[in-house]
Amino acid sequence: MKVVLFCGGYGMRMRNDRSDEIPKPMQMVGPRPLLWHIMRYYAHFGHTEFILCLGYGAAKIKDFFLDYHEEQSNDFVLHNDRVELLHTDISDWSVTFVDTGLESAIGERLRRVRKYLDGDPYFLANYADVLTDAPLDRVIERFHESGATASILVVPPQSSFHCVDVAENGEIKEITPISRFPIWENGGYFVLSQEIFDLLPPGGDLVADVCQPLAGQGRLFGYRHEGFWKPADTFKERAELDDGYTHGIHPWTVWETPQPVQSS
Repeated sequence: MKVVLFCGGYGMRMRNDRSDEIPKPMQMVGPRPLLWHIMRYYAHFGHTEFILCLGYGAAKIKDFFLDYHEEQSNDFVLHNDRVELLHTDISDWSVTFVDTGLESAIGERLRRVRKYLDGDPYFLANYADVLTDAPLDRVIERFHESGATASILVVPPQSSFHCVDVAENGEIKEITPISRFPIWENGGYFVLSQEIFDLLPPGGDLVADVCQPLAGQGRLFGYRHEGFWKPADTFKERAELDDGYTHGIHPWTVWETPQPVQSS
């Protein structure tokens, strides 16, 4: 299935003195930007046709791929100035770059790339700032089994804040970590059918205008994932991912997991 990635936001919560010029999808985690890690995840499951919804920082995203050097992260042999790659990252990827506007909502970005889906009945979509080790094959399988129009990955609350039960007189009755509440958050990693475009108005939002009505109609499926899931919505979150990668803690790199040997 084709993969639509929303890469056009300003990333205001990511800004600091060093990163103002770098769009959020291009922030580094280890040796490669966030966007590469997300695309590599999808490619691991066989989904290598990407549609990038560009906006802020589009030129830097284009330049990264136009000047991509696979030898920087793959073994290779050098023969008389000729490079022979022993492994490859993106040689089998197809990447469509689409300017979807600086101010467009995610739903509008999706509307603007609809024609590049080639009428495929189903496709994948995601934010360009969140990493996971979710079993994508199973996510897609469960979506089809459900008969729903769309599905999203749902994850436990990520906040470290506490909820406070306080009486009218100011007496605090209880303090409870948000993580203990039986609620789930939208984790992205959408599986969508073409039917969603019937609900998506010009300038609309994918969650508010599509997912919310579908939920009320019993047509939205949520895949519960309690494994690794982490956004890089802020500079701190991105730095935590980068630090984890530096210390060998990167569970989202499912493509590095040895595959079981099939018995004959």
